[in-house]
Amino acid sequence: MFVLEIFVSFLAIVLPVLISVAYLTLAERKIMGGMQQRVGPNVVGFLGLLQPLADGLKLLLKESVIPTNSNTFGFVFAPILTFFLSLVGWSIIPFSSCGFFANIDLSLMFVFAVSGLTVYGIILSGWASNSRYAFFGSLRSAAQMISYEVSIGLILISILVCVGSLNFVDIVLYQNYIIFAIPFFPLFLMFLVSILAETNRAPFDLPEAESELVSGFNVEYASMGFALFFLAEYGSMILMSTFTVIMFLGGWLLNSFLYLLDPFVLGFKIAIILFFFIWVRASFPRYRVDQLMRLCWKLFLPLSFAFVLFVLSLLFFTNGFY
Repeated sequence: MFVLEIFVSFLAIVLPVLISVAYLTLAERKIMGGMQQRVGPNVVGFLGLLQPLADGLKLLLKESVIPTNSNTFGFVFAPILTFFLSLVGWSIIPFSSCGFFANIDLSLMFVFAVSGLTVYGIILSGWASNSRYAFFGSLRSAAQMISYEVSIGLILISILVCVGSLNFVDIVLYQNYIIFAIPFFPLFLMFLVSILAETNRAPFDLPEAESELVSGFNVEYASMGFALFFLAEYGSMILMSTFTVIMFLGGWLLNSFLYLLDPFVLGFKIAIILFFFIWVRASFPRYRVDQLMRLCWKLFLPLSFAFVLFVLSLLFFTNGFY
């Protein structure tokens, strides 16, 4: 009975996430269509609202093709692993002060561990496909994700030394009077750019560069294999947007006594960050690999480290005088 309750609780989180992923794709196509002065999906269903269901059904009914020279187990397992890891992170996300699946003290470390494991699914897909394009794409993804995880970690250390806790609920409640995006605005901007690179989104979509690598690590995938990678990418977008809202925008807090509105406040803030993802994709050209690495190692890393030293010094002297 206890196991059934856990399964139902996790399902109550996963199903809304999958529905959000489906309609995020529709929102992206609609918003980009408006930005580029063209019509987005508007045929399937009223105003195109059934387009995500039609796309999912098309991928479900397509034939699964496994390349002859590929490693069959790795080829099939890679998208499943990537999709599973994109959902595991939601288990410790708080939707309100008491609305969460699991509340652990090391919430932030758990998210870092899960995001670090995601790269294994991408590397496995590139290696198992036995294709040069797929392998180059997976290597790019590994280098990119590892590099920007370092900068994300240093950016968040400045917040952690102020809060003194790795628990997401504690971090949100600490922002009751002022959100961290205001005093740490330079870090907030660097964090937004870093999560674009962490999720392989434009203009940092180098692992899937169509002009160079013909879709990169998932070039050999079709039908449900491609669908799982697609769901994992957009699921990671929503997860990182939620992560940003919790760390910098005060999570569900609105200084309101209507606690039932907490999940809706959180959802509205997440939608703002997701709009940023879409706006950047529609506006900026793709970076080169060397530009991407230079931005991380020569700009973000020194700046975030300097900010950590500045915050530590400020806290030390403030507490000392007090």
